[in-house]
Amino acid sequence: MASKFIDSHAHLDDQRFDKDRDEVIRSLYENEVEAVLNPGSDLNSSKEALAMAEKYPFIYAAVGCHPHDSRYMSDDHLNIFKEMAKNKKVIGIGEIGLDYYYDNSDRDIQRKWFREQIRLAKELDLPYIVHDRDAHEDVLRIMKEEHYDGAGGILHCYSGSVELSREFIRLGFYISLGGPVTFKNARVPKLVAGEVPFDKLLIETDSPYLTPEPYRGKRNEPKYVKYVAEEIAKIRNVSIDELAEKTKENFKRLFRL
Repeated sequence: MASKFIDSHAHLDDQRFDKDRDEVIRSLYENEVEAVLNPGSDLNSSKEALAMAEKYPFIYAAVGCHPHDSRYMSDDHLNIFKEMAKNKKVIGIGEIGLDYYYDNSDRDIQRKWFREQIRLAKELDLPYIVHDRDAHEDVLRIMKEEHYDGAGGILHCYSGSVELSREFIRLGFYISLGGPVTFKNARVPKLVAGEVPFDKLLIETDSPYLTPEPYRGKRNEPKYVKYVAEEIAKIRNVSIDELAEKTKENFKRLFRL
């Protein structure tokens, strides 16, 4: 079975993989997954992501602090991320952004470290990976204010409107869709899947979260990215092979692989 998909966002460092992580990773190739990007969510998970990337040639890492954990961020952490990013297996900064749904960290703190990490990405000329939940207006405003004509990045597991996606694309960003696009009541993600320019589209799992149909409710894994691809291919009226090849090409262009 030929490998053909790239999962542009998975958290294989998550504790839900502690019992069978190596088995899950080693089985990816036979499950048609060619590569996986594992972003960090704090300092420890960024270190774990890099360790996995160094162990497996088909896993890449991003380093950064998720908005949930921004209350723990410091300048020291930022400097450590900067040093880690010198490793060739670190291909981006992330995941970073804002989350106003859970508000696990104060919003001012979230905004501060979102800006600081965008500036780090700018300094290093690396793409950055954006988490945006119920914070569309502030995410877009900060990205515009901190914008630079550089590496771009990803709106991961995108949950906004078609109109908003066009704003992010104008900034040079890619739109990545995950398991929710397969849900029966997911009207807006399906609209986005059909409207995003083909050269700005990526696919992901966000494992172990947001498991696609038909495995919704179970632990998500990168091998389920094919169900995301199948749904989007159906929406766009293209073959699964064309969808897989185009999103792989997009990923490699963005991350200069």
